[in-house]
Amino acid sequence: MSRVRIPESSASVSVLLIAGIVLLLLFAKVVLIPLAFALTLSFLLVPAVTLLENRGIARKFAVAIVSLLTFVCLAVGGYVVSRQVVSVARTLPGYRANIQRKIASLHSSSEGSLEAAVGLIEDMSRDLAASHEPEQGDAVRVQVVGDRSDQLQATARMIGSVLEPVGQIGIVIVFTIYMLMNREDLRDRLLLLAGLGNINVMTQALEEATARISQYLVMQFQVNACYGIVFGTGLYFLHVPEATLWGVIAGSLRIVPYAGVGVSVALPLMLSFGISTTLWSPLLVLALFLALELTVANVIEPWLFSSKTGISSLALLVSAVFWTMMWGLPGLALSTPLTVCVVVMGRYVPQLAFLNTLLGTNAKLSPAARLYERLLAMDQAEAWAVAEGFLDGKPLAELYDAVVIPVLGLAEEDRHKGALSDVRWKFVMLCMGELVARLSEYEPEKPVPPGLRAQLEKEIAVVCIYTGDKADELATVMLTQLLERAGYQSLMLDADSMSEVILGGLAGEKDTVLFISALPPFAFAESRKLCQRVREHMADNRVAVALWNSKEDAEEMQARYGMARPEVVVSTMAQAVRQVEAWQRATRRA
Repeated sequence: MSRVRIPESSASVSVLLIAGIVLLLLFAKVVLIPLAFALTLSFLLVPAVTLLENRGIARKFAVAIVSLLTFVCLAVGGYVVSRQVVSVARTLPGYRANIQRKIASLHSSSEGSLEAAVGLIEDMSRDLAASHEPEQGDAVRVQVVGDRSDQLQATARMIGSVLEPVGQIGIVIVFTIYMLMNREDLRDRLLLLAGLGNINVMTQALEEATARISQYLVMQFQVNACYGIVFGTGLYFLHVPEATLWGVIAGSLRIVPYAGVGVSVALPLMLSFGISTTLWSPLLVLALFLALELTVANVIEPWLFSSKTGISSLALLVSAVFWTMMWGLPGLALSTPLTVCVVVMGRYVPQLAFLNTLLGTNAKLSPAARLYERLLAMDQAEAWAVAEGFLDGKPLAELYDAVVIPVLGLAEEDRHKGALSDVRWKFVMLCMGELVARLSEYEPEKPVPPGLRAQLEKEIAVVCIYTGDKADELATVMLTQLLERAGYQSLMLDADSMSEVILGGLAGEKDTVLFISALPPFAFAESRKLCQRVREHMADNRVAVALWNSKEDAEEMQARYGMARPEVVVSTMAQAVRQVEAWQRATRRA
């Protein structure tokens, strides 16, 4: 794999763009937080509004109905839950004596030793404090504490603390209704902002972000609802009072990643600890929570969310920390939808492509890259494990075309650029040679019957000639191995060994096929030179050129050989074997 270096101009633009975005998120959070909540809520409500519009209801009435129902449900649910929580909080002091008895029962026989240690620490603290007491005559600073209980300032602070969240909720409501009413207008403005030249890319980005966020929100609602039902049902069978309330709270607070689950279990656990006469009830509540949370967080959510949101599990954790640092608790609640937008931007904005690599789920090395990386680390055992893991019952030609040949090409490129030392290059070639020899006994396909093999060997023979160094030789070894497994007689020769006598002898065998094997990046010139030499002696024979792993058009490459033009140019092992099979059938018909 050639090393791709980001141009300095692109790198500087990316850094400045990221810095500008971070500063904007930090200093404009007063406006951006309600806007982000409104955008997320609009993604959740758009399907319902669209459904009503499809039933013939005007958009303004559809938006009004959906918004009213949503906000009424949220208000009623919040009111009921808050009343229940206050009611439970009032009953908790009645269990104080029971809680004290349980705490006393937890004291072990080592309590005396613990108390002695605590007493020793207290004595040391008193001695230390006495050593710092001012001596007689030393000046002692006296701090006068005045009465700051200004009722007017306290009232203003209280009113401000109440009005601030109310104002934020009001802004979210206004933004949400506006987005639902004018979503086409907002889309057009974004497209104009991106420029008409980027309208195709911007349209794809908007569609992908909308689809991913909507799917995430719907699945999050479904998972949290099921979570709350299961948790509440389990608490009911464990005889915890207000089990339905705790199920609703658990399902609702899971909207806030990581922090919500801890708060949702604290209250029922505390209540269970207070009302039970033994420790078994709170322990069972804790076990229920751990089993449910570990299953949902480690099995269900990664399986559902990673594929739908396009964000890796590690990226979800990192994004939660980042957005919490930027926006606090609102940022934690919005971390996943916001990160989805960031990943989509990285997918479509070249300057932010590294964000998709860092946060997305598709940032995985190909089997060829993994194999080459292990070879560069000189880890032969794991390199073979990568190759054999890819093979796993597949045809051998598929492994050679998709993994081994690309690895040889990567090694050749790095060697010609001077990025690969001789020691590592020799190690790569040695390991690849041993791997190919080891795979000679691999037999997933049905073996060729002896009678058919003898017939094929009489009908056609293949001479494989390699043009370059060890990498070309290994590619030719793989080709001859596949041809022999298919039942054909094959012979491998070096280009330097192609004397006039050998060429003359091969020219007398009209059914003999010649395959010139060469591995890019410097394969064309050598293969063209060898092809011209072969054509001078073997004008009537079938000649094919294999430019392994080449991305060029086969017909265009064939035309570039001029007068020495071969019958066909192939780029994969599978194509080479199929071409020999086609020539064998043509020979049989003739």
